[in-house]
Amino acid sequence: MSVAAELAQANEGYVKSFGAKASLALPPARKVVIITCMDARIDPAASLGLKEGDAHVIRNAGGRAQEALRSVIISQQLLGTREVVLFHHTDCGMLTFKDDVLRAKLKESVKADVRDAVGPTVDQISFLPFPDLEQSIKEDVAYLKGSPLLLEETKSKITGWIYDVYSGKVTQVA
Repeated sequence: MSVAAELAQANEGYVKSFGAKASLALPPARKVVIITCMDARIDPAASLGLKEGDAHVIRNAGGRAQEALRSVIISQQLLGTREVVLFHHTDCGMLTFKDDVLRAKLKESVKADVRDAVGPTVDQISFLPFPDLEQSIKEDVAYLKGSPLLLEETKSKITGWIYDVYSGKVTQVA
């Protein structure tokens, strides 16, 4: 059985107990957006005490603010969030490579007959890796606070944290 089929099967049980979740409001109840990494070891709901309907959770490789900006704007402008909590984590894969290495790997992985055609596009992609975990949080918080696209009244409520994948503990660094 494929993983997709397993997920669909698990969904059948979820549907049976869905109940009152059908009446959850569209805007998040706690008016917060959380940006975190897509790392499978992180469960934002469990680690932060969130219930369905509490928060918007935006996940991407590294939990990078630049990639999440579009979603944060939508969350603030259309759905009323007024706080941004950003998490990066220990043992993150984004600490292990540089853009040029991944670009070369990507070019090698595409079919030879299209490699030259996709090369310029690949060269323009920033995968947003970082060499220093704490510094990356500080940079992402500064990026969000400096964005003219975010609501001014929320900029004092943008914080940055490190999640420890070995203990589950979160520590504020920005």
